[in-house]
Amino acid sequence: MGEWSAPVSRRRALGIGAGIGAVAAGGIALSAAWARRPAETGDRLHSAVPLPEPFTVPLPIPPVLAPVASTADGDRYELVQQEAEAEIVPGFATRLWTYGGVFPGPTIESRRGRHTTVLHRNELPVPTVLHLHGGRTPAASDGYPTDLVLPGGWTGHAGHSMADDRAAVSNLQREYGFPLDQRAAMLWYHDHRMDFTAPAIWRGLAGIHLVRDDVEDALDLPRGDRELPLMIADRAFDEDGQLVYPSVDPSLTGEHGVTESFLAGVLGDVVLVNGAPWPEHEVDTGLYRLRVLNASNARHYELEAVADDGRTVPLVQIGADQGLLAAPVRHGRLPIAPAERYDLLVDFGGLPVGSAVRLRNRLGTGGTADVMRFRIAREGTAAAIPETLADDLPEWDRADAAVVRDLAFRTGRMDDGRHGWLIDGLPFDPARADVTARLGDVEVWRLVADVHHPVHLHLVGFRVLSRGGGAPLAHDAGLKDTIALRPGESAEIVTRFDGYRGRYLFHCHNAEHEDMGMMANLEIV
Repeated sequence: MGEWSAPVSRRRALGIGAGIGAVAAGGIALSAAWARRPAETGDRLHSAVPLPEPFTVPLPIPPVLAPVASTADGDRYELVQQEAEAEIVPGFATRLWTYGGVFPGPTIESRRGRHTTVLHRNELPVPTVLHLHGGRTPAASDGYPTDLVLPGGWTGHAGHSMADDRAAVSNLQREYGFPLDQRAAMLWYHDHRMDFTAPAIWRGLAGIHLVRDDVEDALDLPRGDRELPLMIADRAFDEDGQLVYPSVDPSLTGEHGVTESFLAGVLGDVVLVNGAPWPEHEVDTGLYRLRVLNASNARHYELEAVADDGRTVPLVQIGADQGLLAAPVRHGRLPIAPAERYDLLVDFGGLPVGSAVRLRNRLGTGGTADVMRFRIAREGTAAAIPETLADDLPEWDRADAAVVRDLAFRTGRMDDGRHGWLIDGLPFDPARADVTARLGDVEVWRLVADVHHPVHLHLVGFRVLSRGGGAPLAHDAGLKDTIALRPGESAEIVTRFDGYRGRYLFHCHNAEHEDMGMMANLEIV
């Protein structure tokens, strides 16, 4: 496999150096320059390859991975992390890093409480780490960023910039164990290597993991080909159809990070759904379940379904990151930040056969204003949306909190003097315990941001208590593991630290922020 494409240009339009300095100098206050920016954080790459017209490529559905063994104790899977080529832009073969040779990686389906084991073999040229995002996972299998799986023949440096005496390093392969004692939900797995998460995900290391349970099964929800996993991700391509990413070191073996104008985040100009650019999918006039994941590094979306006649088709939310809501919530527009997932019902009834519904991104411009299109190809059977969903949501209350913590997510300088992203004024250090929580305790965290930060907690889900001192927003319903903080915004979340003891993380899921210091340790004792 050859060298990865260099950035199209080293544009300075963002002026992030000045912006970071202004924010850092003012603590968590937001500079006026940042406050006037649109609803995104980052800078955009521009593709040089001829791009297809929207809605001319069919929507791919990732294959479901079959277990290599199933016993009374659980299911065992095997995945090879390998280089592969795929036709993403029609007529071009794009080099990718993949799970199992496909992008997105194959979907894994599990039952609640049924142990799932996945053996990952690393045949890539760099170390990797596997994280099941949203999984209630023992620390040894959670994918701590220094717990590397080294490729064959790897010698010399540790594969990242930080020493960690607690790191569990494996040669060539590693077995990850997932008890999945948790509510039915759409999880996803991705690379989580220290310093290089962002470019690894960009190159293709991401896939979906669905957990099923009896609560979900008892509901009359769309199944089979009416349940569509939709992994949304933006990318950019050079004139040869190869992925463009502004790494300082494209080999991902030396200095980490991106060129200066992209420090706030890397935005592509091509919107992919399940690895296809602006695809189209044929549906009938019935009810469909859309399992939506924003797997973009930094791009936020505001989704809206619009029919040919201009009508808005409601997006009926039935689930959040960590499973079903108590009752459906109807949205005209639905914001979704990196790493967030939404479980949606869309009713195509009442629309004429031959018409179409465009899934739009109201935060996008040009090509990024569209996501995909549904073509109404035939008549279908009407189905009702359940009025009630799940009754197993936790009811933690602010009054139950053993601890209330304040945590600031803001720009600043790294230990090496470079600009980066900090939590409570500190860049990530694997040797430092940033938060120590007792197993079983309920805690309230008060979060505040300078720019957009999708904040993710490992191990646990949480409820959103407030935003800006007011009520949560409609899309905050249910149990989440990632909350999208907007520029200058504060929010309160409540969670219970149960499940397992050990070393976990919380971090910003803008992947460039994560690589440039915006992670912190969470020790469960």
